[in-house]
Amino acid sequence: MTHMQEPLTAMTGAMEPIELSIVVPVFNEEDSVAPLVNRIHEAMASFDRSWELILVDDGSTDRTLPNARKELLRPDLKLKIIELQKNFGQTAAMQAGIDAAAGRLIATLDGDLQNDPKDIPQMVAAIEERELDLLVGWRQNRRDGLLLRKIPSWCANILIGKITGVKLHDYGCSLKVYRSAIIKQVKLMGEMHRFIPAWVAGVVPSSRIGEMPVTHHARHFGSSKYGISRTFRVILDLLAVLFFMRYKARPGHFFGSIGLATGSLSALILLYLAIDKFVFGNDIGTRPMLIVGVMLFLSSVQLITTGILAEMMARAYFRDDDTASYIVRQVFGQDQPHA
Repeated sequence: MTHMQEPLTAMTGAMEPIELSIVVPVFNEEDSVAPLVNRIHEAMASFDRSWELILVDDGSTDRTLPNARKELLRPDLKLKIIELQKNFGQTAAMQAGIDAAAGRLIATLDGDLQNDPKDIPQMVAAIEERELDLLVGWRQNRRDGLLLRKIPSWCANILIGKITGVKLHDYGCSLKVYRSAIIKQVKLMGEMHRFIPAWVAGVVPSSRIGEMPVTHHARHFGSSKYGISRTFRVILDLLAVLFFMRYKARPGHFFGSIGLATGSLSALILLYLAIDKFVFGNDIGTRPMLIVGVMLFLSSVQLITTGILAEMMARAYFRDDDTASYIVRQVFGQDQPHA
């Protein structure tokens, strides 16, 4: 059962507006977190606008959080650390960081050092030059295993593109840059982070979503959190995305259309049997077709009533949708004690 609370709001104590927020979810990356902060700081050294770094600890069980908190001592870095109460998953951790971000633009990347922060300034320049709302990284030279990572990813990218209509080469790359006003209109749930371009396409035209080749490194520390089982979850998530993209505001149309089709087939079968019984005088009591017709009729009634209930739930969802998919334990910043 998903834990809910009021969304974490952005804390914008600085007088100067922040242009860019860099959000990094981390989970059991104790060896990667310090090098990650250093690489981000080095990559942003030439960035001439204000920026902040937000690390979201997604319930790590190793020394990821203590190692991250050591970086709060650096005076040359605007850093905020959000500690989640438990492991809610990458999507919820990313949502927590986005909710807390104060930047006009938001960049996200993984905490395993496979994404290169040096690509962020170029992506920021590109999203503004090309007047996009979302710029997605494209790992052209991906440093992952062929059988367990690359091939399933290629298949998923093709399938997702065909179903959602958003044509991208690499849906799974976490290195993305968004306009804050746009991504904050999208609520991320479950394990839907890999479908963010599809969700964004629900609030802006797909022409305002682009991609850009980025650098990808092999993993040096820790182990991957993904396996071949992710392929099956992607398929299930993709079906959910397809449903939400087309029927989120009108689920009754989805269930109702199937119910009407089933009911029409039932009516034809029962009409044929009625004619056979009352016109031609044949016995229909033991015919399998009668059972099929009755079952189709009952299924039709059930689907239509399900559609009506779904419509009622959707209206309640849009009216009262003010919950979050994560719980924050504590927030750390340079202006707070960090001993």
